[in-house]
Amino acid sequence: MKPSIIFIALSLAAGLHAEVKLNPLFSDHAVLQRGIAVPIWGTAKAGEKVAVAFAGQTVFATAGADGRWLVKLAPLPASATPQVLTVKATNTLTINDVLVGDVWLASGQSNMGVPMGSGSAATALPAANDPLLRFFNVIKAVAAEPQAEAKGKWELTTPDNAKGFSAVAYFFARDLRATQKVPVAVLNAPWGGTPIKTWMSLASISQSPPIAKTLAEWETAFAQYQSVKDKPELQAAYLVDMKDWETKVGSVHKAAIAAHGELASAAKAAGQPVPPAPKLARPEPVQPDPMAMPSASKRPGTPTIAYNGMIAPLAGYGLKGAIWYQGEGDGSRGAEYQAWFPRLIEGWRTAWGQGDFPFLFIQLPGCYATAEPVATSGWAFLREAQLLTLKVPQTGMAVTSDIGDPKDVHPDNKVHVGTRLALVGRQVAYGEKIAGTGPLYASSAVEGGAMRIRFTETGGGLVIGRAPWLAKGVTALPTDRLVGFYIAGADQKWVEATAKIEGDAVVVSSPAVAAPVAVRYAWANFPRANLANREGLAASPFRTDDWAK
Repeated sequence: MKPSIIFIALSLAAGLHAEVKLNPLFSDHAVLQRGIAVPIWGTAKAGEKVAVAFAGQTVFATAGADGRWLVKLAPLPASATPQVLTVKATNTLTINDVLVGDVWLASGQSNMGVPMGSGSAATALPAANDPLLRFFNVIKAVAAEPQAEAKGKWELTTPDNAKGFSAVAYFFARDLRATQKVPVAVLNAPWGGTPIKTWMSLASISQSPPIAKTLAEWETAFAQYQSVKDKPELQAAYLVDMKDWETKVGSVHKAAIAAHGELASAAKAAGQPVPPAPKLARPEPVQPDPMAMPSASKRPGTPTIAYNGMIAPLAGYGLKGAIWYQGEGDGSRGAEYQAWFPRLIEGWRTAWGQGDFPFLFIQLPGCYATAEPVATSGWAFLREAQLLTLKVPQTGMAVTSDIGDPKDVHPDNKVHVGTRLALVGRQVAYGEKIAGTGPLYASSAVEGGAMRIRFTETGGGLVIGRAPWLAKGVTALPTDRLVGFYIAGADQKWVEATAKIEGDAVVVSSPAVAAPVAVRYAWANFPRANLANREGLAASPFRTDDWAK
């Protein structure tokens, strides 16, 4: 046999063996979770033996009939020393500069997505130079079914790389690096404007009892997806429509948004109202696929599709916990959020199979100021849904109602948000005996013509607080008296109340309400309230009633 023929024959024979591959999460500069059995997985030829070596351990697996394999390393201590992870089968893979520390998943919508390179957060960029703080930014994707792989890459913290990191997640991780003294990593997967339902697993929506309205919405969308997925002519029309829109409208809109950003920054600097952003209308494409990647003018809104495309591919990667900043997209659906949010947490924990890992979240800041002193709808009820979610084990909440912007849904103050969330993490995830959050409503009792409200998380004691940051044009609150408390009798008419601190309680009263039955605090879209603990952390908005409005 001629040498060239032998070479071709050998090449064909080699091609019959699928090379071993690692999931893209396991790539250069990865951080593995300390203290747990570390899952590592990938694909190979069915039945192929795979050996994974790291930090003195070698573990083995056999690829299943579907080509998938998984191993688990014995728990590892934190290590800032770069190490090599090796995978051997018919071929050998070498992953360099792998650390062991704490890995956090960050998700939500735009306030989680706002990058370090935007706004005042950029002032921290020159000091953002830490090779032991790393990000894996997940590329936006949607899917009809859970996907196996996410696109993205591991990046070390440098001033240039950090421009694209989530500002909230960066400040959170930076503080944990400083206090825990271990490598910290963030799997970053937010998407602006998204409602919570698109981040929920189908299993969490459909489990008994199912969330009927959301499940029906998904079933309708899936049926529509089935009707178009095998019709190339409809797909072609959809793509043509999108390309036409991108060419004729998309570029113009992007320019308009950029120009608006400059005008908004100038207005803020001058303490003037921010002009409204340019609105974009776009005809729906021919029989659109609700499971497909939306156009530039759209955001995913179909249940489960962001979960399938961006969270499911991460499931199983060893985590310390998750952080979540979302709710603006559901601001008018507080009652529904009470059902959705615990289901989301449970669904993610089930997908990871890692028990009740810490799940930390940010309560919505103040925004959209109105003349209504006690809200009857809107963000106050969404904040309540977030507060009630603390009943779920191993959860924690950072209160930010005192550091919002009445005219901007994206307050230019991500550093305090991130640092407050880090305090929650230190308390919930690391067990530190610190004040991790502001005072939380515990109970109420009528005492004559007043109501006594008791709190937990009082830290060093209840005080009249002062916000550490104020948006342009917002006046400071008084420091000699509590504000933000309203009281009502059986007639459900709210009256601004006098409130006095007495130990771990606040006594609330008004001469206009002789027989009080309910109190609300900071119950507005943009609350003006100042109760805090001595550590400077704001009290969460709350109400003692369960009235519909």
